[in-house]
Amino acid sequence: MESGEQAEAVTVQDRPADDMEPTTAPGDSAEASEEDAETAGAAAGSKRSSRSRASIKDLEEEGEVAADYLEEFLDIVDVDGDIDIDVENGRASVAIVSDGGNERSLRRFVGSNGEVLEALQELTRLAVQASTGERSRLMLDVAGYRAQRRAQLTEKATKVCEQVKTSGKSVAMEPMSAFERKIVHDVVAEAGLSSESEGVDPNRHVVVLPAES
Repeated sequence: MESGEQAEAVTVQDRPADDMEPTTAPGDSAEASEEDAETAGAAAGSKRSSRSRASIKDLEEEGEVAADYLEEFLDIVDVDGDIDIDVENGRASVAIVSDGGNERSLRRFVGSNGEVLEALQELTRLAVQASTGERSRLMLDVAGYRAQRRAQLTEKATKVCEQVKTSGKSVAMEPMSAFERKIVHDVVAEAGLSSESEGVDPNRHVVVLPAES
């Protein structure tokens, strides 16, 4: 799930395929959508910009559509699970959680590095779009994977920031998904440093930069 921290000073040279890595200037929200980032300076009031400020009712509808789709999916694969729906940071948030201790069964829908979860999230977004006619930015979590990964990356990025502050040298982190890179960018910004994404998927990674003297 995503947090709503303010990015204080981050330079993110990245163009995500979809998830969460807009270029963020000082004072801008780190949760700004990719639509807002890509249409900065364009005419205000475009359909995409207005959609990025979807109402709570619209987002709740996205969650309900997604929940129906995922319930049918779970029935097909014959796996039990409860579905939680929420609205967080301006987007619908849906989570498949363990029902009666079957978390191990749900983990197959995460994959070793979250790749299965990313694919399932994209399928769910497409199902929502087919129903509502609007592009979805819905976030999906399964068996608490994203929450756990966020905690791990926050701890790791914090340590890297301390390393950069001490050494005064840039540090390149391991390849990550767009979701994961966004988490790192937020931590770096909060630490008062800057970061940028380099490389091409699946080897795209974050480089943490020392503060300018």
